[in-house]
Amino acid sequence: MSIFALYMTKYKIEVTEVLKRTIEMEADNEAAAIEMVKKMYHNCDFVLDSSDYIETVFDAKEMKKQSEMK
Repeated sequence: MSIFALYMTKYKIEVTEVLKRTIEMEADNEAAAIEMVKKMYHNCDFVLDSSDYIETVFDAKEMKKQSEMK
């Protein structure tokens, strides 16, 4: 291990992609409409893909420096 590596900080970088699609659903009420779409989603009646892409978010979480990990 390099001596410089002892003073470097490690980071965990979270990468989150956001996909979104609007499904029109007729139902007696909002809760029923949501439940119907949930069932369709879990049954793979539709699958979100790159055409549903909204954004990518990067978030860094600092870990302890190598020199502090003893």
